[in-house]
Amino acid sequence: MTTSPQRVDGRTARSERTRSAIVDAHQQLIREGDLRPTAERIAKQAGVSLRALWSHFADLEALFAASGERVLQEAAEGHKPVSTKLPLAERIDAYTRQRARMLEQLAPNSRASALKEPFSETLQHYRRAHLNRAREEIATLFAAEIDGDEELLNSLTAVTMSATWSTWREVMKMSVAASRAALSRTFTALLTTA
Repeated sequence: MTTSPQRVDGRTARSERTRSAIVDAHQQLIREGDLRPTAERIAKQAGVSLRALWSHFADLEALFAASGERVLQEAAEGHKPVSTKLPLAERIDAYTRQRARMLEQLAPNSRASALKEPFSETLQHYRRAHLNRAREEIATLFAAEIDGDEELLNSLTAVTMSATWSTWREVMKMSVAASRAALSRTFTALLTTA
């Protein structure tokens, strides 16, 4: 007996919906403050059985990988490259506004990842990928001012990472606007004295 293509396509679509629902549930729990959701809570939030979760993801590392891909994809969709032709002050303003939006959007995932990252090669990979993307963007956008200065590039990259944003927002209790202003002031100070 052969299976019709339509039936296979229906099963594939259903499988993709289930997989997507599991990733959505994982992300939703993190956004709601459950920074270490268990497989049981994720399955319940997704409205699927625990068995269905494990049939789509071999382990939590595989789920972290799918969630990490989703987070990076969402961040990339909201990203608009800043023109390198703008004057320095306008480039700094445009870049720091966009970066602040992204860091605020990623904050729940960053907090959740920080708890598990020391034990997860997948999360370590995504952190390095995120850092490398940020570093490349800064190197391109401010190439004239950086002029090959690795120390300056390292300093600019470090200040745009979630750890700095988290310090401003959570430890120092600064508003988004104040945190963005601090980021902008730091960039201005570093780039105008270079």
